[in-house]
Amino acid sequence: MQEHIDKTITYLFSKDQDFAIACKVKHVTFNPPLPDDIFKSFHDTVLFVLNGYTYESAKLEGGYFTFEAGFGSENFGSTVTMPLLAIKQVIVGEHPIVLNLAQPASPKKQVTKSSMEALLNNPENQKLLKKKKR
Repeated sequence: MQEHIDKTITYLFSKDQDFAIACKVKHVTFNPPLPDDIFKSFHDTVLFVLNGYTYESAKLEGGYFTFEAGFGSENFGSTVTMPLLAIKQVIVGEHPIVLNLAQPASPKKQVTKSSMEALLNNPENQKLLKKKKR
């Protein structure tokens, strides 16, 4: 699905076609962070309309979609970045052309334990090791 979203957006760029995206805000990062009053006004899914400067600043890179946008009455500027799988719909005019039901992968926790540490965590193994040392 990620490849399909990438190819669709690349195609829209090649045709110089404005579009909108609906995405899960929990996967979106804003740099600099948005003021609380603006961020709290978003629902779980937010619609970004890409035209004008926002469209011109948009780019695809390394599985992420990034663009610059202004928010609120003060037009607070921020760079918006999201994994492609956070995009739930791509919309041209009033027509959704991509529907995505896949979820972005959650970052995996790197848990590295030595085999000895894993053995010692079990109290039964500790007893066996103590007996062997005698």
